[in-house]
Amino acid sequence: MAESGTIHNSIVSLGGKPKIAYFSMEIGIDENIPSYSGGLGILSGDTIKSCADLNVPVVGITLLSENGYFYQKLDEFGNQIELPTKFSISNFLQELPSNTTVEIEGRDVKVRPWLYKYCGVCGYIVPVFFLDTNVAGNTDKDRQLTKYLYGGDEKYRLAQEIILGIGGVRILRDLGYTTIDKYHMNEGHAALGTLELYDQSNDVEKVRQQCVFTTHTPVAAGHDQFDLNMAKSMIGKILPEFILDDICFENRLNMTRLALFFSHYINGVAKKHGEVSRMMFPGYSIDSITNGVHSATWVCEPFQRLFDKHIPGWRSDPYSLRAASGMDKTEIWNAHMEAKRELINFINKQCNASMNYNDFTIGFARRQTAYKRPDLLISDPNRLMNIADKVGPIQIIYSGKAHPNDGGGKESIRNIFDAMKKIKGNIKMAYIQNYEMSIAKMMVSGVDLWLNTPRRPMEASGTSGMKAAHNGVPQFSTLDGWWIEGWIENITGWSIGSRKSNERESDDDADRRDLYNKLESWIMPKFYKDRDNWIRTMRSCIAINASFFNTNRMIQQYVLNAYFI
Repeated sequence: MAESGTIHNSIVSLGGKPKIAYFSMEIGIDENIPSYSGGLGILSGDTIKSCADLNVPVVGITLLSENGYFYQKLDEFGNQIELPTKFSISNFLQELPSNTTVEIEGRDVKVRPWLYKYCGVCGYIVPVFFLDTNVAGNTDKDRQLTKYLYGGDEKYRLAQEIILGIGGVRILRDLGYTTIDKYHMNEGHAALGTLELYDQSNDVEKVRQQCVFTTHTPVAAGHDQFDLNMAKSMIGKILPEFILDDICFENRLNMTRLALFFSHYINGVAKKHGEVSRMMFPGYSIDSITNGVHSATWVCEPFQRLFDKHIPGWRSDPYSLRAASGMDKTEIWNAHMEAKRELINFINKQCNASMNYNDFTIGFARRQTAYKRPDLLISDPNRLMNIADKVGPIQIIYSGKAHPNDGGGKESIRNIFDAMKKIKGNIKMAYIQNYEMSIAKMMVSGVDLWLNTPRRPMEASGTSGMKAAHNGVPQFSTLDGWWIEGWIENITGWSIGSRKSNERESDDDADRRDLYNKLESWIMPKFYKDRDNWIRTMRSCIAINASFFNTNRMIQQYVLNAYFI
């Protein structure tokens, strides 16, 4: 018992007695820990890293997801096969001699924490706890609840959210975290933690003063909701009857509404997303803090060396990257070509693509789903081949997973594979399977142009283009999410489609025409025939966008607007 107490005391001392608890279903803190699926998890990991860099007293809470999201295998036709991901937990996480219990369907389920310590640029440590139910004493069914990220049916998903929210609040208390002032819910997955806080205090206003909520989803169907009768049977008496009218819609418990009800500060993840969220949830005061990325994580090694030479201190102060506007263009191009050679070598080895270092290369990598329109670029293969014949060679690199239940996303991958066969010999294409952090780092730094084609207004923020900007790679995107704020035409990149902010929905045909026209008339001629100005655009990406769209700036806004008020 004394040993356990000593360990608990040493854990609590990490990060100087944390004041903020940051809850996220997935936290992509280490590329060797596969407990993330995409943008939400990577953002969470980048958030933790910047908190450590800035000495912000935070503790992270997430699920272990022992078998990860899934390992993606693609056959020759582009059919996605999902396999479990394996990693050695004890190589990266420390098991703690403590556990708590949550009630699921009237039975007690044990939850144990695993500790990960992230050390910031100046040595400040932020602890992250990965919650696990694969514990002796639990039923075989309950031991599976933290195996797969977003796995199973509605009951499995709700059980995971009970573990994250209620279990997360309890494990912090059991580990001795008595100084938590704010509980930050990154999406609605952790919203059930508010019920545990209310159960402790029986005071709605007190809970509201403790809670901060970030919503990421501009589409109503994307918000987690569960049949109310099922939810009552699973959650039990901790769900108070008097709030049901506020947190339910059409007899379904809505996790976003629950988080909204119990939070004093609410924000969207881009200015436009804040507007969309206020329309979706009238009556709530919803601010916006635009997302960022962790600069030191996403800048490739050649550019790290370049920044170290010309902008010392950029890791702790990414705003200083604005000084990139004065960097030598030849050095910028040489750094880019070093990163590009690494990517092309990888592609040629993995995909036998025979790609060339000097050919114009477009990258598209993210979760594959219909609204992101991954096949817009290759929807008219003849037009694309004509552009390549007229202006210069084109190479296209794709990557990304479709959710196992997303038939439209899986169909998009098959469409890309079909296009590869149609334009083979004219345009070189490759699809990298099992998109994850190490592949993302190569792609955002090694391509010449980053493509993003979401159907507006369905992109809450997006962060991949920010990562590309940190490596001097311009973005070509529809004006949605963060790009509305980061876009300066022909300076930091290019827009696709309408520039009218009052137009709510994208027009696929208009966007396709604009995409091809700009590739043919503006973007590729600049790359092939005006290299000096192309590198000037690369430099502007770093100086204008990377210096602002980073998680250090984002965390400073959370501190000022949400945490310490």
